[in-house]
Amino acid sequence: MTAYVIVDIEVTDPQGYKEYVKLAPAAVQLYGGRYIARGGAHETLEGDWRAKRLVILEFESVERVKQWLNSPEYAPARALRHKYAKTNMVVVEGA
Repeated sequence: MTAYVIVDIEVTDPQGYKEYVKLAPAAVQLYGGRYIARGGAHETLEGDWRAKRLVILEFESVERVKQWLNSPEYAPARALRHKYAKTNMVVVEGA
């Protein structure tokens, strides 16, 4: 079943984060993922959520998401994201 990764990212070092932005797409693509949204304009319609930078990814399954997230190919980019940003990430199965 299709799975979507939703990430709310607060970039703490914009210059350093640029390296993450360069590295991440190759690993996403390698694991069959694709970007649905990547840092575009967004608006809170209800509630108190004040998202910073939103990214939405699509993968073929939750299992594939976990393979990507924990992969050696994504590890360097993930380390940069942890260094230069604070993130909240969830995965949800599609309907």
